[in-house]
Amino acid sequence: MPPSKKICPLDRLLSLRQQARQDGKTVVHCHGCFDIVHPGHIMHLQFARSLGDILVVSVSADSQVNKGIDRPLIPDDLRAASLAALECVDWVFVNPEATAVELLEQLQPDVYVKGKEYEKNFDARFQAERDVVEQFGGRVVYSSGEVVYSSTALIGSLAQKEAFNDEKVLRFCERYELHPANLRRLLNKFGGQKVVVVGDYVLDRYHFCDATGVAREGPMMALRHLERKDFDGGAAVIAQHLQGLGAEATLVTALADDEASRQCELRLRGRGIGVNAIPALRQAIVKNRYMVDQTKLFKVDEGMGAAADSRNELALSEMILSAAHGAAAVIFADFGYGVISGGLLDKVMKPLRQTVPVIAADVSGRQSNLLRFKDVDLLCPTEREVRETLHDFSNGLGFVVWNLLQTTSARQAIITLGKQGLVTFDRPAGQAVAARLRSEYLPAFSTVCVDPLGCGDALLAAATLTLAAGGSLQAAAYIGSMAAAIEVRQIGNEPLTAGDLGASLFDREGAAEAA
Repeated sequence: MPPSKKICPLDRLLSLRQQARQDGKTVVHCHGCFDIVHPGHIMHLQFARSLGDILVVSVSADSQVNKGIDRPLIPDDLRAASLAALECVDWVFVNPEATAVELLEQLQPDVYVKGKEYEKNFDARFQAERDVVEQFGGRVVYSSGEVVYSSTALIGSLAQKEAFNDEKVLRFCERYELHPANLRRLLNKFGGQKVVVVGDYVLDRYHFCDATGVAREGPMMALRHLERKDFDGGAAVIAQHLQGLGAEATLVTALADDEASRQCELRLRGRGIGVNAIPALRQAIVKNRYMVDQTKLFKVDEGMGAAADSRNELALSEMILSAAHGAAAVIFADFGYGVISGGLLDKVMKPLRQTVPVIAADVSGRQSNLLRFKDVDLLCPTEREVRETLHDFSNGLGFVVWNLLQTTSARQAIITLGKQGLVTFDRPAGQAVAARLRSEYLPAFSTVCVDPLGCGDALLAAATLTLAAGGSLQAAAYIGSMAAAIEVRQIGNEPLTAGDLGASLFDREGAAEAA
């Protein structure tokens, strides 16, 4: 039989199983990831085939391989094809579930074969599989384990795992029809989209220095100041990204009566950004970063956030609702300096939800609170922020994000993983099981990191604008990743432009054609 004919959808697999039962044939079943098919796998499968007449191998779907964010190395359709090419394998099935339990309940194999390492394994998932097999009168058999290899160990030894990323990106695009023409149409829809950004203003001040040695009066580094450069950060740079990409951005924030705040407002208005601010700060929030070459040595913060104030909340809520009239999206960016409070969100979220198509939110800093944002369309935090918010540092990322979406009633999430890329999460309507959470991994587009500051802000701006333009979550993740890759290659919070994003798309299109 041709290998391609061995790969079965579930209905055909169950039909073949029924026919085998009528013919009195013994069906043996193996289940696993099979990321790299190695000699240990071959021996295991040959042993399994010797126990019966038909060998079924089920392969964990990509979204269910929980062995690290860069796994699986090989996409599930290619893993299935590799197994189908083996003479000892009769049928192959790509299993979308977290374990083999549901498939075992339907397939009811006569023999279920696991590796020798499972003989004394007390993992609850395997015990559930074993119980199902025995419930229907089947046997669980353990292979000898004489030839021992590990896909995880083999993959860990690869020096150039990034070489597989282009294939993953290509398949991501094929799966969600992210063809260049479709992406360009989305970018063209950015123009004129009205977006409101709500959050804290932060001035990112870079001090470029030369290291002159060790100070004589103590064991500390001596620096000579060369240059200072200011960047608008926090919610302000998100507004600048949006404006640079063609949107009509409005910033709602709190400022101080000082020179830094006045200059900020002048810069933003000069770029065409609307600024609605309350005078709630004693001084602007300034984050001073001291650098030698491209290395950040330390950071010194100035300024304090605004205290909770019902009058300020009322003023801000009126500004937000007025600015959001006719808006395609609202972005909340909580940096923990007091602009976004529980009282403010109580006042604005319900009326915004009734009129604004897309609401997105992100946080930064220990004083912010991701769980405040209820019923939004997109949450866009880092993995660390999610785990710290839910105090969960041990469970798999899918389980943690499921709890986040359940707690906040958010529709979708893009979880960023730094230089390793991101994972998108959404859940089908009406599903109430963590295993049903749909996830997709997308590798980072840039292997060069000059300055990670602001990458998340660039991603949030581009992703939200993509959703507002009618794009899917996966399109938002793809375009957001392009924006982050542009930002990570430059020092400081430089605003994105439509030209930058278009050129990046053109470069990736050319690379895909070359591949």
